[in-house]
Amino acid sequence: MTSVDKRMRAPVQRHGVPAGGQRPEDPVTRISQMREKVEHLLLLRQEVHSGPHETATQAQHGKGKLTARERLALLFDEGTFTEIEAMRRHRSTSFGMDARKPHTDGVVVGWGLVYGRTVFAYAHDFRIFGGALGEAHAEKIHKVMDLAYSTGAPIVGLCDGAGARIQEGVTALAGYGGIFQRNVRNSGVIPQISVILGPCAGGAAYSPALTDFVFMVREISQMFITGPDVVAAVTGEVMTHNELGGADVHAEQSGVAAFVHDNEADCLSEVRYLLSLLPASSHETPAVHPTADPSDRRTERLLDIVPVEANRIYDMRAVLEEIVDDGEFLEVHERWAENVICALARMGGQVVGIVASQPAKLAGAMNIASSEKAARFVQMCDAFNIALITLVDVPGFLPGVEQEHGGIIRHGAKLLYAYCNATVPRLQVILRKAYGGAYIVMDSQSIGTDVSFAWPTNEIAVMGAEAAANVIFRREIERSEDPDQTRQERLREYEDELMHPYYAAERGLVDEVIDPAETRARLIATLRMLSTKQSTLDHRKHGNQPQ
Repeated sequence: MTSVDKRMRAPVQRHGVPAGGQRPEDPVTRISQMREKVEHLLLLRQEVHSGPHETATQAQHGKGKLTARERLALLFDEGTFTEIEAMRRHRSTSFGMDARKPHTDGVVVGWGLVYGRTVFAYAHDFRIFGGALGEAHAEKIHKVMDLAYSTGAPIVGLCDGAGARIQEGVTALAGYGGIFQRNVRNSGVIPQISVILGPCAGGAAYSPALTDFVFMVREISQMFITGPDVVAAVTGEVMTHNELGGADVHAEQSGVAAFVHDNEADCLSEVRYLLSLLPASSHETPAVHPTADPSDRRTERLLDIVPVEANRIYDMRAVLEEIVDDGEFLEVHERWAENVICALARMGGQVVGIVASQPAKLAGAMNIASSEKAARFVQMCDAFNIALITLVDVPGFLPGVEQEHGGIIRHGAKLLYAYCNATVPRLQVILRKAYGGAYIVMDSQSIGTDVSFAWPTNEIAVMGAEAAANVIFRREIERSEDPDQTRQERLREYEDELMHPYYAAERGLVDEVIDPAETRARLIATLRMLSTKQSTLDHRKHGNQPQ
């Protein structure tokens, strides 16, 4: 509209009286009306924040669970949470829903600060429709997921809902589809964390599975596709909700839960700690924190922790405690696939991802579960610009019919693919044994590690000396008058020829053999050298990684 049009359409005012004959409203009256409206807004806001009837809150607390807003208060720095769409209501009129239209529609969404950095979140409110997802509920989650993506900030989902809202039919299912699509779009771009604080059943369980980390709390968290009643009806197997999909089940057996806690306060505290180790998005690197732990600190204790004999066990966690800043690290999937350790830590103030063989479990041999665990962790670190350190003490892949029939070939290839695809700084340290294909897969120099160190106890070979001697000298041993003596002689010959600690270094497959006491200092110095590493993959739509 032009300025002329505006003048022509404007009412004519003469002598202070507008067209139509009405005198202007008294300013005092206008102010009074505005204050009334603000007072009404504040009362409405208070009502929204209070939530449904007090009995619903008491019922939530009676189950040992916090409310959505109580959880958000624990997640964010005090007083920083900003809520949006608090007045949102559903539009459904079927099955009596027109008489029940609470504000928020059962989910609280918004953003706040965690250690001073912006983080987005949504929290299901089980007190309203059991936290079940409907159209408006889903659109609120879509909104905050879109904001997180566009601003490049992490998002945390506090899940406590009964699945799709049956009264809204297919629109509820479409709402889940929108969440899944955004989970995939956000994957590898912004950190996504799911915190299961109640039931998470049916289609609702797929969203956490698409995120980077899943937290659960014992006794109150359950995840499953079909609940105990359906399982009992179909298979005859009778079990409780926790036996089917509780926190310990997913921490130890399925591998769905990366972290498990005894209460919500500890759980949300660890979510905050995890966020402090991650960048806001894939366009940044994790923050470097100054440390009082000297970068050149010698790690003399490693000489006593790791036995020289390759067949003696030890706990690799003790090695991690010795080399990382202040002995502190956050282990991911601590109780699943325990024969490999995956952990986030700081070295010289820089965040690193550590993949380490665990000789205390299955002698550190790799299997299906450990390959999947490590591959997922490597991919996450690479996506979020976290340097990788691989500590190797591996006798090979676990043999057996169960492993072969279970697909160890394709599962082991997942870890190989993840390492080969990673462009972040990559360092390898071979502590003792590194045999066969497992040596290659554990980020060997041949698949692209930037720098490879080895201790003077390293044994890098196709297989152990005894097994190798039995293959190479089988006929000679069989024909010998003293097979045991011949076997021992040939075994020592094989060790002296191909398994001495400098064999790989002589051929350029290990960059340097180092004193174990230098491990921390050498790793930190090399990480600093690699901090400006530039590496990109060839352009492609995406790879076709093993499944």
